[in-house]
Amino acid sequence: IYLAVFIGGITFTGSVVAYGKLAGMLDSAPLALPGRDQINLSMVGVIALGMAAFLNPSLGAALGVDGLTPETLQLSSLSVAAVVSSVLGLHLVSSIGGPDMPVVITVLNSYSGWALVAEGFLLGNPLLCQVGALIGFSGAILTYIMCEAMGRNIASVIFGGAGTPTVAAGEKVEMEGEITTGTVDNLREALLDADNIMIVPGYGLAVAQAQFAVADIAKKLREMGKTVRFGIHPVAGRMPGQLNVLLAEASVPYDMVFEMEEINEDFPEVDVTVVIGASDTVSSAAEDDPTCSIYGMPVLRVWKSKTVFVSKRTIGNTGYAGMENPILYKDNVEVVLGDAHDTCEAVRSALSS
Repeated sequence: IYLAVFIGGITFTGSVVAYGKLAGMLDSAPLALPGRDQINLSMVGVIALGMAAFLNPSLGAALGVDGLTPETLQLSSLSVAAVVSSVLGLHLVSSIGGPDMPVVITVLNSYSGWALVAEGFLLGNPLLCQVGALIGFSGAILTYIMCEAMGRNIASVIFGGAGTPTVAAGEKVEMEGEITTGTVDNLREALLDADNIMIVPGYGLAVAQAQFAVADIAKKLREMGKTVRFGIHPVAGRMPGQLNVLLAEASVPYDMVFEMEEINEDFPEVDVTVVIGASDTVSSAAEDDPTCSIYGMPVLRVWKSKTVFVSKRTIGNTGYAGMENPILYKDNVEVVLGDAHDTCEAVRSALSS
């Protein structure tokens, strides 16, 4: 029961913070308290002492609480574990930046499985233990896969950024140039003139439910004899595989969908790349700006295409990295403003006319 309370407390408050960051209700920047790692270790130490007192109430005298009955000491230890683990979960997830929230979600999912295992042991229910172990192991495996895809240290993510500097070194890269805005007509003409086309969807496409319009656009272009592919980042969307599922729902053929490592080297040969609702996963800051929170994360190098169109609702929106995407200022990039669904529907209509 102590382990269930400990894991459950971390999972509950951590999930609340993760939801707040994903929903934009909380600042996506990581919380950088002085002595962050020491604070976490101190809370873990308190929980460990509480567990020792819970398992062996006779240790109460050594802990200076010999005036309590064993039952009272155990209940107090359990209460302290609930409070401290909740604070620990809040601090752990707050110390991780918004770009890593998809990984944090899989970690918390794994934690919930292990809490279920503990409850299974408590209730003597083998089924709960089996289901909890399945959730725990699947979450752990998915966490490892995502950390590898994002170039993240799995221990750092699990332990709230432990061992990483709270402030990135180096000078912040300044934005140079101006943002060029384009129109649906510009995008239509570019697509008609192009032979090799790449479509890079992001979470904005999922929110706008534009997958059906995009699928029709790809189908029409393919019927014209053009090469059309979809480039998917491993953590595009809120969860891994979300964009793959949406494209499958829209009946996009599997042979048109490629993972990042399969097509990242092909961008210099791409005539037109259309980015729909993606930001951090196509940000050049991940390779150029050491002060950026996503620095070192593998990204789709869309800016190397000959021409890039980025569909955005408004200029000034930042991804979870907390900064505007530098590719918007590049000479070969045009920004098409508007809701992704409306923009895609307009392009579909323009191609049909």
